[in-house]
Amino acid sequence: MLQTGNYSLVLLIQLTLLAYDLFVNSFSELLRAAPVIQLVLFIIQDIAILFNVIIILLMMFNTYVFQVGLVSLLLERFRALLVFSALYLTLSICFHCWVMNLRWLDSNHFVWTDGLQALFVFQRTAAVLYYYLYKRTAEYMGDPRLYEDSLWLREAFARARQ
Repeated sequence: MLQTGNYSLVLLIQLTLLAYDLFVNSFSELLRAAPVIQLVLFIIQDIAILFNVIIILLMMFNTYVFQVGLVSLLLERFRALLVFSALYLTLSICFHCWVMNLRWLDSNHFVWTDGLQALFVFQRTAAVLYYYLYKRTAEYMGDPRLYEDSLWLREAFARARQ
């Protein structure tokens, strides 16, 4: 069971990783002249997104709902987050590869192709939705009802067995 102190620490780690992701999305263009630093920031950003997904999955696996076998209830509740996490990670990796490919040799040259602009808009839009869904889910995972037997869980289990 997730204790209050542990949940606070996990939530702090999750929000720190989200803040780093927001920081890189906001200010990475300012480091256009230093492609190596930008590459390192992008790699750490992609790893942070992956860590956030792993942390939320581990939190889901730790719930009583999961241990009872109501995985479909958790997937139904958090489907949007899981889909947007995968979408956002994919868009971020594609955007980072494309940007670094265009700017590696001539970092002072301002290059924005139409496709890159479209990918940029999609990636940033997915980022906003990812931040919202992730923060909402991370806070919801602190609900004690997920970690103990309760009436609503018994009703959900009875519905699932029918």
